[in-house]
Amino acid sequence: MAQDYYELLGVSRSATEDELKRAYRKLARELHPDTSGGDPVAEARFKEISAAYETLRDPERRRRYDMFGPDGARMGQGAGTNQGDIFGGGFGDLFDVFFKNGPFANAQQSGPRRGNDVEITVEIEFEQALHGVGRPVTFRCAIPCDACEATGAAPGTSARTCKECSGTGQVRQVRQSLLGQVVTAAPCGTCRGLGTIIDVPCPHCRGEGRRDESHTVTVEVPPGVDDGTTLRITGAGGAAQRSGIRGDLYVHVRVKDHERFERRGSDLEMGLHIAFTQAALGAEITIDTLDGPEIIHVSPGTQTGKVYRLKGLGVPVVRGRGRGDLNVFIFVDTPTDLSKDEQDLLRDLARMRNEEISSVEPGLISRIRSSFG
Repeated sequence: MAQDYYELLGVSRSATEDELKRAYRKLARELHPDTSGGDPVAEARFKEISAAYETLRDPERRRRYDMFGPDGARMGQGAGTNQGDIFGGGFGDLFDVFFKNGPFANAQQSGPRRGNDVEITVEIEFEQALHGVGRPVTFRCAIPCDACEATGAAPGTSARTCKECSGTGQVRQVRQSLLGQVVTAAPCGTCRGLGTIIDVPCPHCRGEGRRDESHTVTVEVPPGVDDGTTLRITGAGGAAQRSGIRGDLYVHVRVKDHERFERRGSDLEMGLHIAFTQAALGAEITIDTLDGPEIIHVSPGTQTGKVYRLKGLGVPVVRGRGRGDLNVFIFVDTPTDLSKDEQDLLRDLARMRNEEISSVEPGLISRIRSSFG
């Protein structure tokens, strides 16, 4: 069962308009997405108190709520029909109640308006993507006006309920179709769909309840985020008109390439060049990983293409458990700058292993070429 609107606002059933306003503003400051840090529970609570205040602030809707509850408060709001019924509204309202979610009704529920979403792009280092980082970003968007507390009315004044739409922001009409009477709704032209009219606009925001300014938000990039990921920060976007709900901020993450590491899902890959003697005889080689130095135990007879897997040194699983692995690909380098003694040693080794090698010494070829130069 829905909670009582008076209990939501913490007022008595005989509360005056000023008492309702004070109670709503106090709760709105506590629960607004701008101050609650995007807490979904607080956001849902903010929507509930906004709906309660929008209902109880209007005398006619309040009277219907006291008699019939929330459904009764939503009935009888239409304009353009004289067909009365026992609910105090028109036949179109009754039709809308039963078919409001069906294909024959295009009227939308009134409620707190929502600001525009904002999209930005941030670029982070490879290591920051691995470990996570908090990045302050500055962008331009609409923010709530402090001077009028986002109401749009000049300090010391307040907005009044639009008589044309009874504060709903919509004007309903009933038209005949092959299926009978169908309710349609359009934004109220008198209040421009806002439900209220401001006689003395705030000079700082010109009655908008918001101002377009530079705004800084710290984006918490979680560990393991990949290039091209989009993060959504609820309630960090543009402010809506007159105390509405702020839009969301969408952050597109770009990760810079690393000179030594490449990412494959949750795994990292790197190449390790070793000498042919290390590959033949085996060795212990220290490498620098993103978590610090690690030792690779190269087995004797290692060939190019062998992969050594270091468990748990890859990329963390975003908002999950565990990490991928670091795969080290071995490349055996052939020396190109052998001295005469080193060449002799290798020739002796080749003879011992019965391996065929070139019978012409590299130095001899160079001398022959120079003699014809």
